[in-house]
Amino acid sequence: MAETADVIVVGAGPAGSATAFHLAQAGLEVALLEKTAFPREKVCGDGLTPRAVKQLVAMGIDVSEEAGWLHNKGLRVIGGGQRLQLDWPELASYPDYGLVRRREDFDEQLARAAQKAGARLYERCNVSGPVRDELTGRITGVEAKLGDEKKRVTFTAPVVVAADGNSSRLSLAMGLHRNDKRPMGVAVRTYFTSPRHDDDYLESWFELWDRRADKDRLLPGYGWIFGQGDGTSNVGLGVLNSSRSFKELDWREVLRTWCETLPAEWQFTPEYMTGPIRGAALPMAFNRKPHYARGLMLVGDSGGLVNPFNGEGIAYAMESGRIAAEVVSQALARQTPAQRELALRGYPKVLRDTYGGYYSLGRAFVQLISNPTIMRVAADRGLSHPVLMRFLLKLLANLTDPTGGDAMDRVINGLTKVAPRA
Repeated sequence: MAETADVIVVGAGPAGSATAFHLAQAGLEVALLEKTAFPREKVCGDGLTPRAVKQLVAMGIDVSEEAGWLHNKGLRVIGGGQRLQLDWPELASYPDYGLVRRREDFDEQLARAAQKAGARLYERCNVSGPVRDELTGRITGVEAKLGDEKKRVTFTAPVVVAADGNSSRLSLAMGLHRNDKRPMGVAVRTYFTSPRHDDDYLESWFELWDRRADKDRLLPGYGWIFGQGDGTSNVGLGVLNSSRSFKELDWREVLRTWCETLPAEWQFTPEYMTGPIRGAALPMAFNRKPHYARGLMLVGDSGGLVNPFNGEGIAYAMESGRIAAEVVSQALARQTPAQRELALRGYPKVLRDTYGGYYSLGRAFVQLISNPTIMRVAADRGLSHPVLMRFLLKLLANLTDPTGGDAMDRVINGLTKVAPRA
């Protein structure tokens, strides 16, 4: 069985579905291949910043509370014995609210939006490897097994987009490997039935201690509590996993230990847990490159686009999908193969121009907080300065107006412009 398209998108997570949506909106024939069937679960905090909200609105997603979305006003930060509540900044470029929605439902909404726009969605479509031109090595399609009967299908297209997550088997098959020098994080989370389920702020705890050994260790990361609005809370950890000493930790056990330190009335105890603890890697700061090579384009986690400042991935997955769709649409409108290839090779530069300076700052930030002394000082003293924390909220969440913003915006934008775009 053979199927053809203008573009093949492998993976129907936020990156793949956003890519397929914008490609279909541009009038291209898109095959969107998802190895599982919806609804399906993914490890995530389920919290969305205003940056992600903007992308949802651009896809025509109804994000009203009536449609089942829990709105939040900002971020509550706890650490150093202090508690600070920070509203999302008022900006021309982004909404002033965030959202919460479970990934098992969230991803399907995006995939259906892509399908409604005209993309052909293939569920239970397990891609086994690339199809390549024997002379050039260029990818010309993928081999897959479709449906419960595992029917063999060959999909062919001039461009293939890898949106298959952190492991990105398709990228590996094309010889694109991770850069181990770039930061990698890990997220672990579970759900509890809790009276805190309807909290209208995302909550982050900036002090995470590993207290299981003779000497307590402050961990480079944060804990989160995100109410789901349905009687449950998503409780988890986002931690840097670059240090060898931290790689040896059982992060599920660290989460259990942290939950034991929280107030009993919140019900973050085993008897109120509604599912197992699950974990996933967070590939950060362009940890797989190049983002385009020999007909294959990388978006979202496949290209390591998670924000190294805060571990946010969904906004950057959707943004990179939109950027990729714009580049591909322009490329496929060119008259010759050479012109099309020239346009496609511009995709990595667009990503560097968009995120390169900011991610370089993020890598420096990662090195700083990997030092327990700096982490402790930041937690103890930073929260006593609300103006500084508002600045850090804008920096960590990457929420500024590019033009016409306030002094904080100008400082952050200036830093990202002078930082190396690597």
